[in-house]
Amino acid sequence: MSKFWSPIVEKLVPYTPGEQPTHQKFIKLNTNENPYGPLPLVIDAIRAATDDGLRLYPDPTAADLKNAIASTLKLDVNYVFVGNGSDEVLAHSFNAFFHRTEPVLFADVTYSFYKTYCELYALRYREVCLNEAFEYDTRDYCVPCGGIVIANPNAPTGIGMRLENIEKILTQNSDIVVIVDEAYVDFGGESAVELLRRFENLVVLQTFSKSRSLAGLRVGFAIAQPHLIEALQRVKDSFNSYPVGRLALEGARAAWADHEWFEKTRQLVIADRDRMSEGLKAIGFRVLPSATNFIFAAHESVPGEKLFAALRSEGILVRRFSDDRTKNWLRISVGTSQDCALLLASTRKIVAGAVERTG
Repeated sequence: MSKFWSPIVEKLVPYTPGEQPTHQKFIKLNTNENPYGPLPLVIDAIRAATDDGLRLYPDPTAADLKNAIASTLKLDVNYVFVGNGSDEVLAHSFNAFFHRTEPVLFADVTYSFYKTYCELYALRYREVCLNEAFEYDTRDYCVPCGGIVIANPNAPTGIGMRLENIEKILTQNSDIVVIVDEAYVDFGGESAVELLRRFENLVVLQTFSKSRSLAGLRVGFAIAQPHLIEALQRVKDSFNSYPVGRLALEGARAAWADHEWFEKTRQLVIADRDRMSEGLKAIGFRVLPSATNFIFAAHESVPGEKLFAALRSEGILVRRFSDDRTKNWLRISVGTSQDCALLLASTRKIVAGAVERTG
């Protein structure tokens, strides 16, 4: 601890991202990146933007991208907010909407950045336990609170919540903002976007990092009624008026326009996810139902720590969390079909060896 730190910095527990190796070559199935790169047209759009215009600031309103998103979703453009990745949009949302007097509610097994943002903005919070099947119970969110954030589909579990349950939570909390974080919704979840016109307390977050293959550009967006978007705009313009660069805006706009590539790669990921899930179940894994581009799995007899280490020694990175409820589970991103096949082959070998040693 430094004597120059503020009291808030001293208390912060920063989010720990998945390992990003720079020297050794791994099959990376640990950070939920899309295994299929963006269409060449997206790269062309980025290249075309690398001209003399880079000396100028980007459009602070991200008007072209917001118009494209709004048109596809059949909403007015003042329903859309664009930021530097959905993490930044999340941060602004916590700052703009959540009360300091009552705790913010989110699941005990979910995206750990929610806790970090509460600590950063001095917000009280309460982690709500998922049930034994790692599912939400809407009754747990019918209590006084300062805000609610729900990852749907959830991470790291991959489980999606039905839209009717999102609607229940919105209805029973009409005086506070409910954020629905839909980073993975395109891989099988039900989007809450269709509820936006009916609920003035709903904020939906999405990203270009996952289904649009642009994690390296950092573009995310929120969709909400205009009075909530105005609050986000006020926070953003009091923090950084130009959060999304020219190249990112052009790449995101091109990616959004290419529905054919989006649909093709999305279906490839879903098919490989399902094959990988069945393959792991066949060798003794419990695999949660996934509506994302990853699976959450635990073996019936081989500890998660041993599996994690053994896979790493085989050149395959997956993600493991140390919390009591999840320490035996692995979160495995869906790679290419070849990546998934190699993951299954290595896992079969590791499990067979572990069973043989204990048999």
